[in-house]
Amino acid sequence: MNKQEAKKRIEKLRQVINHQRYLYHVLDRLDLSEAALDSLKHELKKLEDAFPDLITPDSPTQRVGSLALDKFQKVRHAVPMLSLEDVFSEEEFSDWTTRFQKLIPEAKLPELVGELKFDGLAISLTYQKGLLVQAATRGDGEVGEDVTQNIKTIESVPLRLELHGKLPKHVSLYEKEISRAITSGMVEVRGEVIITKKNFEKINVVQRKKNEKIYANPRNLAAGSIRQLDPAVTASRHLDFFAYDLVTDFGQQAHSEEHALLTAFGFKSDPKAVCLRSLDDVSVFRNRVAKERDALDYHVDGIVVQVDDNVLMQKLGVVGKAPRGAIAFKFPPEETTTRVLDIQAQVGRTGVLTPVAHLEPVSIGGVVVSRATLHNADEIERLGVKIGDTVVVGRAGDVIPDIRAVLKDLRTGKEKSFHMPTKCPVCENSVERAEGEVAYRCVNKKCPARKREGLYHFVSKKAFDIDGLGPKIIDVLLDQGLIQDAADLFELKEGDLALLERFGEKSASNLVKAIKEKKQVLFSRFLYALGILHVGEENALLVTSYITATYNLKAQKYTILELTTIIQNMPVDSLKEISGVGEKVAESIFSWFHDKHHIMFLKKLDQAGIVVVVPKVRMISSTFRDKTFVFTGELQTLTRDEAKQKVRELGGNISESVSKKTGYVIAGENPGSKLKKAQHLGVDILNEKEFLKLIT
Repeated sequence: MNKQEAKKRIEKLRQVINHQRYLYHVLDRLDLSEAALDSLKHELKKLEDAFPDLITPDSPTQRVGSLALDKFQKVRHAVPMLSLEDVFSEEEFSDWTTRFQKLIPEAKLPELVGELKFDGLAISLTYQKGLLVQAATRGDGEVGEDVTQNIKTIESVPLRLELHGKLPKHVSLYEKEISRAITSGMVEVRGEVIITKKNFEKINVVQRKKNEKIYANPRNLAAGSIRQLDPAVTASRHLDFFAYDLVTDFGQQAHSEEHALLTAFGFKSDPKAVCLRSLDDVSVFRNRVAKERDALDYHVDGIVVQVDDNVLMQKLGVVGKAPRGAIAFKFPPEETTTRVLDIQAQVGRTGVLTPVAHLEPVSIGGVVVSRATLHNADEIERLGVKIGDTVVVGRAGDVIPDIRAVLKDLRTGKEKSFHMPTKCPVCENSVERAEGEVAYRCVNKKCPARKREGLYHFVSKKAFDIDGLGPKIIDVLLDQGLIQDAADLFELKEGDLALLERFGEKSASNLVKAIKEKKQVLFSRFLYALGILHVGEENALLVTSYITATYNLKAQKYTILELTTIIQNMPVDSLKEISGVGEKVAESIFSWFHDKHHIMFLKKLDQAGIVVVVPKVRMISSTFRDKTFVFTGELQTLTRDEAKQKVRELGGNISESVSKKTGYVIAGENPGSKLKKAQHLGVDILNEKEFLKLIT
């Protein structure tokens, strides 16, 4: 191939590769497989190596092409990069609108725009004649640092501006100005560098394996990655970029128009951005984002609300370093700092001792907490936490808070180390740590703490699911000697409860009724409720499905003793053969059903009239047989648990992760990263309507 032919081929390759970058990062799809795209990139690299004078700064091969820097150069922003004022409550937000409305002659609330507040690092991008020439951090708002080479490593940042397709009607007025700026002028775009939750976790997994520092949060990691002097290190972090502001004036009259322009330029912009016409609209939008935030691929810590009218936005001006016409309406923090007052070991239902930190009460995510789990002794050693330490505590959704970092620089020298006890803190029997396990365990199977936790588990939502019977009531029943184990619950009478504190005649009647209604339980729920070591919800389903099929259980209802006899007669090797069930699980089940104390408990359950329901497995077609289903997003017609149960009844399997072996991914509203992975792997994807058609 001569130089002229190579030049034409290089231009074509760059065009195709850049178009695929736009499809993937902006439209979230690929026309080519990743392998095919990698092949094109490889061909381009070989041609450029052969003809180095044909290499241009905007070539896809130049994303990591620079040597490490000695230091970052300072950059003065042509237009200051302002910070936003934060508010955390409806009242504070209302005060903000009142303040800027006083500056508006008509004193009416103007139309607003709501956007996600990405938890990342603000960056300004400058393009000259369409080519990326500079990327700078915010710095102090007036002066930042030149991080151009590092930003070039981010695939979602276009190295050259191009117009992709036709502009929407409401912004097509600016097409001439845009074309002129791209070919001969300057364009400045601002946005946020982030790292996805998935990549953040991957990096921390590697850090743990190396016994190196665990990164506390995605924002710090993203910021630290951009400030690496070696662009190759930045590239290895696989950062992402969302554009949210177009500084260059093309004549656009509204901020909402800029999202369409940014997308047309080849940037990712906020897919959730929406126009808001009232305070109620703002509240609805914020609540919706708060509900959906855990399903997003990236971290957001609130919403940004700003005046849509650009002229009005300019008139409102700036106070300090914050614009009057925009504000960050943040969610209650999911991380905060507090002090560890004590560390105590708590005994669980299987005898495992879990160290729990007792904290100075602190609000996290809008909830006051005073406890945080430390998981196990290895975690305490990794964190280096001591009694008296100041720590970073985090909480996501309804998950129990945990300690994420220790602020060792704040130590006074009075802090005390914690060691796992050698005796159970409840029954004072020995505590042992089995070889190959991280857990310390109380050896006493009759330990009162194990019994109590086992009862909590027995009545929990995924087990017998007894309405109105929570830990506090179980504590009362145990303390008053009304029950010794879970079987005694089913023998309770209204008169046993009516005179107890917290109970009246009506509440006693309701609880007894709720307990009686749960005398019939699904086979898998029953096995899960027993609290067998290593047997969680999924393992219980695998075991019960195997037993149902192997022993051809046609009758729908069985007594406890009938099923116990079947399981006791199963060789441990048969249990090991169950797909997805390991050796430890099999041996644990075998041992549990041959323990004399457990056999006595099962007999008590049988005498109490507990009946186990074995659902019929309908193998209607090969659509479900041995196929694995993965769910992502919110279903409107069924709950996630109901949908999973339908699949299992039809002979299918459930998984929480997508792989090449996945049969179907069911995508509801607001799907997460599983959908993107399924698309990349070519896994069949069904929406809710298609899934409902399949199961009926």
